[in-house]
Amino acid sequence: MKRILTLTVLALMVLGTATAENDVIGKQHIKLNSRMMTPEALWAMGRIGTVEASPNGRQVVYQVGYYSVKQNKSHQVICIMDADGKNNRQLTTSSKSESDPTWLDAQTIAFLSKGEVWTMRPDGSERKQLSETDGKVEGFKFSPDRQKVIILKSIPFNEVIQKNPDDLPKATGRRVTDLMYRHWDHYVESIQHPFLCSVSSDKIATDMTDILEGEPFECPMEPFGGIEQLTWSPDSKTIAYTCRKKKGIDYATSTDADIYLYNIGTRETRNLCKPEGYVAPKYDPSHTLADQAVNRNTQENNPGYDQNPQFSPDGKFIAWQSMARDGYEADLNRLCIYSLEDGRKHYINWKSDVESFCWAPLNDKQANLYFISVWHGCANMYSCNWKGEVKQLTEDWADWTSLQLANDGKRIVATRQSLSTPTDIYMVTPGKNVEKTKIEQISFENKHILDQLTFGKMQQYWVPTTDGKKELVWVMLPANYEEGKKYPTLLFCEGGPQSPVSQFWSYRWNFQIMAANGYVVVAPNRHGLPGFGQEWKEEISGDWTGQCMDDYLSAIDFAADSLPFVDRNKLGAVGASFGGFSVYYLAGHHNKRFKAFIAHDGAFNLESMYTDTEEVFFSNWEYDDAYWNKNRTSRAAKTYENSPHKFVDKWDTPILCIHGEKDYRIVYNQGMGAFNAARLRGIPAELLIFPDENHWVLKPQNGILWQRTFFNWLDRWLK
Repeated sequence: MKRILTLTVLALMVLGTATAENDVIGKQHIKLNSRMMTPEALWAMGRIGTVEASPNGRQVVYQVGYYSVKQNKSHQVICIMDADGKNNRQLTTSSKSESDPTWLDAQTIAFLSKGEVWTMRPDGSERKQLSETDGKVEGFKFSPDRQKVIILKSIPFNEVIQKNPDDLPKATGRRVTDLMYRHWDHYVESIQHPFLCSVSSDKIATDMTDILEGEPFECPMEPFGGIEQLTWSPDSKTIAYTCRKKKGIDYATSTDADIYLYNIGTRETRNLCKPEGYVAPKYDPSHTLADQAVNRNTQENNPGYDQNPQFSPDGKFIAWQSMARDGYEADLNRLCIYSLEDGRKHYINWKSDVESFCWAPLNDKQANLYFISVWHGCANMYSCNWKGEVKQLTEDWADWTSLQLANDGKRIVATRQSLSTPTDIYMVTPGKNVEKTKIEQISFENKHILDQLTFGKMQQYWVPTTDGKKELVWVMLPANYEEGKKYPTLLFCEGGPQSPVSQFWSYRWNFQIMAANGYVVVAPNRHGLPGFGQEWKEEISGDWTGQCMDDYLSAIDFAADSLPFVDRNKLGAVGASFGGFSVYYLAGHHNKRFKAFIAHDGAFNLESMYTDTEEVFFSNWEYDDAYWNKNRTSRAAKTYENSPHKFVDKWDTPILCIHGEKDYRIVYNQGMGAFNAARLRGIPAELLIFPDENHWVLKPQNGILWQRTFFNWLDRWLK
């Protein structure tokens, strides 16, 4: 791919003498030689993280990550601005990343630096180190009265991977004695625990109480849980936390995480999700839990994922996200409201998943909770009351990605992105409905880059499916679109398998960079995706190669037949994870539609995938049975019979296979197997393998290599 980006100012702010140790990666002021998006322009963009409004609602502190392609690493900084977006400035200039800003009071910001908790004033002055843990702090949360703090630290864990003998310090072998011995991209040789510490005289005491002392369970939960899985009560006397208290096979086959309440005074813990004395029933670990005893009393026992608790402002209730069924990671994500007075649980059942939420002020007569949910390809903001009455607050082609009360009791500080805009910060004043809600953008992190770019325009279609329904299909036009011309077109296959094709902004699967390279993008919300009702979403389980594949073909056939700008002779299909699986399957069933395929981290051999992946519950739910079960269900039989590797004899189209060797969710032998099979068949193929990447591609130079390889392959066969 031709490099059309020129940097006028390097991504460095040098403090003192320039050395490898003190080069600071900061905002990149770039001038583009072309108005088309490039990989370099993508990696030059700042990425907004943690956002929090001050207690008086007058300021907003937030975290931004910047990336240096030259240094092949990122740098996290902390910024601050007034609540109207004015006086925006960077607070931290250290050569080390500083992150996780949170307000302790209107004049004090706590943050994480070099593995320790620090504080500073809102102007960045009076920096003080509070903790002394030899750099072991991985997260923190202060109590409302600031007398205590939760510290997240990792502790050694040898329950599954046994400790090697002391006289063999250089031995690299791992003796594994049970499941689950690795997560996502790492082996489980340590786990996080929350520690309770006292705070006095601007110091965090070195004496710590392990809230899970002696318990062989992690908190927060692997692989993506953070400090949001723990919360303080308003009176600072109790802590609610998320934990999946299972081990080995039970852990690997279950999603049963619960909310626990820890009393600081008595050090007693109680489970808010299970009745006292609850004992999980026996089960078959090689068969789906859908029809087993554990899922027969879901309302009382909460056997599914329960996580991310938040106390109500008056401390009388706790709300959390709750899935009803054990073993099903894509079950409907509801709001559960628990009364601390009588132990009753009340569920807010909405037609789609609750992605994130926060409590409304006590005096709000319109709502008790605010939440974000995806519906029809957009993640918008909603409010609800105790009766379960839901009102929509925002309505646009966008994804709201986080929200929290802005502490002045009137507004919500939130983040938003779309297929054409990376994440920025907004102030939202909720109204009675969409028309009454006030939305104000207050950050413009990447305006200096976006203003130089020409973006493709997006269209929306509702396409008939073969089962008599309709699917929503996003279509992105090329950035250089001209009326009357035809363009090569890509079918985008979503992963998950139950992740929405919404208004997401990606730094890899970015529709605008595809548009910049002259491609039309066709992105269907096929069966199996959220935002169209639970029935639509669940139709994919046990049917990976049925209706959802028909939906892909319906979408691309509609585009080829009905959209005058689509060149039906230059079609490609691309996707990652389940999308990569989809590409491998379509390669044997596309009837000459496509001229090129790209599969990233896709499942190729489902029998192998069943025992390769680390989370057994996923395969059990999606396939029904282990492949060796002779009495397996008809859905399981169909799944294994239609595994992509069994149709390689029908492959006839060039294919690029991409995989990370640290991907433990879909192991890299899947990508290698697909590539090897293609070459043995004499089909043009390439393999892009990353020894140091997981299910994603996170390092800047690898990311640019990914983009260049991606478009070189497509250009070779479609242009």
